[in-house]
Amino acid sequence: MNPYPVNTDLPASKSPLAWATVGNGILFTAQIPIDAEGKVVDGGIEPQIIQTLANLKHTLESAGSQVSDLTQVVIYVTNREHLATVNRVYGDFVAEPFPNRAAIIVSGFAREEMLVEILAYAVVP
Repeated sequence: MNPYPVNTDLPASKSPLAWATVGNGILFTAQIPIDAEGKVVDGGIEPQIIQTLANLKHTLESAGSQVSDLTQVVIYVTNREHLATVNRVYGDFVAEPFPNRAAIIVSGFAREEMLVEILAYAVVP
């Protein structure tokens, strides 16, 4: 089966990308902390991880999936100290059995004001 984009209705990116694609029954997506106008939310790591997870949930639902269909999540943050907040908010987002997960500290993102980005894979029914 050829990969196809998922219509998420998230704000269009200026970069050449789709917010999500599906191939072989797997959803591939990367999510960032942008609001409905395409602006990075401010206020620090907590509002950013909340928005990023909301965008992920919306994307999953747009593809016909749900949070329980996640198979792997990779969370990138710019500050190791942010992981406690990320873990707390993420812990309220997922339930057992948990998807595989990694957390990686990076020096920055394409949008300088971003503190977090999530790469995720999920089963599409």
